[in-house]
Parts: sequence; C-alpha cells; structure tokens
Amino acid sequence: MFILVSAPVLSAYATHVAIIAMFFAVLSASWSLLAGYAGVFSLAHMAFAAIGGYTSALVVLATGVPIPLGMCAGVVVCCLLGAFIGWICLRMSGPYLAIFTLGFSEIVRIALSTEYAVTQGTAGLHAPALFSGMSLLPYFYTAFGILTLSLAVLGLIVHSRWGLFFRAIREDDQAAAASGVAVARFRILVFAIACGFAGLAGGFYGHYIGILTPSLGSLDYMALVMVMAVIGGIERIPTAVGGAIAVEGLLEALRNYEQWRLPFFGLVLLFTMRFARNGLLTPVWDRFIHVGQLRSTPPVPKSVGQGLP
Repeated sequence: MFILVSAPVLSAYATHVAIIAMFFAVLSASWSLLAGYAGVFSLAHMAFAAIGGYTSALVVLATGVPIPLGMCAGVVVCCLLGAFIGWICLRMSGPYLAIFTLGFSEIVRIALSTEYAVTQGTAGLHAPALFSGMSLLPYFYTAFGILTLSLAVLGLIVHSRWGLFFRAIREDDQAAAASGVAVARFRILVFAIACGFAGLAGGFYGHYIGILTPSLGSLDYMALVMVMAVIGGIERIPTAVGGAIAVEGLLEALRNYEQWRLPFFGLVLLFTMRFARNGLLTPVWDRFIHVGQLRSTPPVPKSVGQGLP
C-alpha cells in the first residue's frame, strides 16, 4: 500500500527504474519456479520473454486488437511453445539441458535479427504504447498489478500438490518417479508455466518501452536474471523477487562506475555461492516467516489451578 501511495511523488527516473525492477522481478520469480523449485535449469527464459513481446506487438499491429489481448496471445504462444520445447528436451538433465536451451535461445535471437520483413531485425520493431500520454504512473501501477498477480499465482502453485511434486523432482527425480510422480509430465508443465510468465513480462516490456530488439533475448539479460535469483534466493519466490529489485536498484545506483559495477556483482555472486548458497535474502525471509508464525500462534491456555499458590 505504501508503494502505491508514494508512487506519484517519485521522479520520472525513479518510476522508470521501479517499473524495470518489477519487470525483472516477474522474470526472476518465474525462473525461480523453474530452476529453484523443479530443478530445471533453462537458459532460454529471456528468449521466451522476447517471443512474448514480439508476438504481442505483431498481433496488435496486424489485427488491431486491444493490447491486453495481444499480451494474452503472447502468453498463450509462450506456453504452447514452452510445452513443445519441454517435450523435446526435458528428458535431458544437467549440462545437456542447459546446452539445448542455450542453443534454442541463440536460434530465437538470430531469427529475430534476420527476419527483417517481420521483426524489423536489429532496427527494432515498434510496439504500440499501452497508455497514451507522458505519465509513467499507469505503467507503474500496471507493472505492480502484473507482479502481484504473478506472485499470487506462483504462490498458489508452489503451495499446491503440484509444488510438492516439483520439489520432489528437484530432490530426486528417480525417487519421485518410483513414488508415482509423472516426472516428464510435470517437468513439461512447470516449463510451460514459467515460459508463460516470461511471455507476459516480455509483452508488457515491449508495450512500455515502445520498441523491441533481438537483444531482449540475449544471454546478457539471461545472466542478469540468474544473478538476481541466485543472490536473492533461488529456492524462495519472494527472495528471488527481492533479489531482482535489489540488483536493479544497485545497478542504477552504481551507474556512474560504468563497467566496474559488473565485477562488483560478480564478487557478490561468488560470495553468495560460497557462503550463502540459499541466497542473501533467504535468512531474512525465514526470520520474517518465523516471527509471523509466532504472532499468529494462539497462546496456550493455562491449566486449571496453574499459577495458584
């Protein structure tokens, strides 16, 4: 509530940074579901964000449908394509899966760069603006709504029976299969869900920025999403979101240091992997949850006669 109330007093620059941070937060949260909960390590997450953005823009430009419908089309395409790619590659594991998704990501980037007649290549595809006018507040509230909706849906998933199956597959897929879990089916399912959220974020990004280039699906952005999730805490969706917001804020705060800010985040990542493998924000989140549970636990009634002399 405080964020929504204080948004109008933010400068245009701070509002833009907050919008981009929420864009990355959706990507980091969905990649956390994929890699942190299900143990599926994909390097194609940003490729699906690019696919969602381009699909939404092309559908709106070609048919004239409202932009929200174009964004929904991008989500559907990413879910279907993610399910198809998952059906092909998710029987692999370890480095083979990472190499396959890396290859797919590069195929998407090259296709977007070379199909000039459709995507305008590296010149960029102009996407219709989601809102008219110069104010960034409508985009801020929309990004906040998308992030809130994404966290609500992802939270329902991870606390459902599906979430239990995902964690079982992450810990030991053979034991999960022996217990009756359809490992391949649920891997395809989590891959399709995560790709759908990536497509949603990419669609919003395209209609916010106004131009889409193949660099959106580059490995540089993919590495940034991974760093955000790992530093925050890949096995908790809220900490992955916190990592995205913190890293994006620090990137902007250290912008005056230009390229020297990147080695700084490399050192932070090395420190995290060595001393806090569950993320720097996970202990804070666990303590917060513990305090909340203590406050919500009703006091134990005293037995009859307790405290009497």
